[in-house]
Amino acid sequence: MEAMDAVGTAAAHTDFSIWGLFWAADLVVKSVMLGLLGASIWCWAIIVDKTIQYRRTKSAMNRFERVFWSGQSLEELYQEQSQQPQTGLSAVFVAAMKEWKRSHEQNAASYLGVQARLEKVLDVAIARESENLEKRLSFLATVGSAAPFIGLFGTVWGIMNAFTGIAQAASTNLTVVAGPIAEALFATAIGLIAAIPAVIAYNKLSSDAGKLISRLEGFADEFSTILSRQLEARGGR
Repeated sequence: MEAMDAVGTAAAHTDFSIWGLFWAADLVVKSVMLGLLGASIWCWAIIVDKTIQYRRTKSAMNRFERVFWSGQSLEELYQEQSQQPQTGLSAVFVAAMKEWKRSHEQNAASYLGVQARLEKVLDVAIARESENLEKRLSFLATVGSAAPFIGLFGTVWGIMNAFTGIAQAASTNLTVVAGPIAEALFATAIGLIAAIPAVIAYNKLSSDAGKLISRLEGFADEFSTILSRQLEARGGR
């Protein structure tokens, strides 16, 4: 009689909608689902934010390069760029020009010393901009690699509950296990929903960040060469 009641109770659980599966799930499975859902939402926030940031950075780099190679004097360009927020190439340029002006104001006598300091400043500026470009991308990689396993944990836990239900009901009727198994598999589905966009976005955004960083490094090399020529022209040693 108790077995029949258990089967009847399981049969009554016929709500296989998303909300139905969630509310009927075990507390552990619910926690897994909510954690994966939160991670997925945060991933999409990062994806949108980084996409906008990279587009703005690329556009700002294009504008700066047009001005930089237009023939405008470095001093005039420095005065313009230092009076507004710097990002990307302009941040690297302003950092190097600050060191350049500081060295000349102090009448630095060593050409090699000035050159070494400029290269160091350029490296630090590039590292700072690179860190800003790559910030939070590691979270996408973490979700992409871990979410399927977290979802699988929820699935295994749910299937354990399903088998427990079989034992308690003393019946292998599909109505006994259909609900718990569906709830368990739903956890895996959410894990994949979180992981797949995270992996794709990480690969794409990492590639975009790498291209922007390469532009920073290329500009730094060119600008360092220009400043080196000016040092030689001024008779630095």
